Amino acid sequence: MQEIRVRTSRRSEMAEITDKVQAIVAADGLKEGAVVLQSLHTTAALTINENADPDVVHDVLGKLDRLVPHEEPFYRHAEGNSDSHLKTSFFGPSLTVIVSGGRLVLGRWQGIYLCEFDGPRERRVAVQLLAGA
Repeated sequence: MQEIRVRTSRRSEMAEITDKVQAIVAADGLKEGAVVLQSLHTTAALTINENADPDVVHDVLGKLDRLVPHEEPFYRHAEGNSDSHLKTSFFGPSLTVIVSGGRLVLGRWQGIYLCEFDGPRERRVAVQLLAGA
């Protein structure tokens, strides 16, 4: 297992980590298989989404903040970050991406993102490479 560290700078952001994941695949020499990514936090998730137009990230985060506001009278979690836990649960903590020919199999406009919902913080993503048969 390897680890990617990401320093976030805002309470909510989507930090693209595609290049970091690809660098791990290349350094290992994995040609065929898969990579499993796991966020090691309950308030940061992983997703694949468009990486060509930054307005997509803006729109995703904006809509999430409207759907799950930071403060609600019914939240009971004492740390004041209930919205972050909910948003993380919507996206999920892990991804599996196929590797073929030594490259991540992603569509033309797809990128891998760490979704920060309780920053700024330093985040960790566990990376496990799985060799194909």
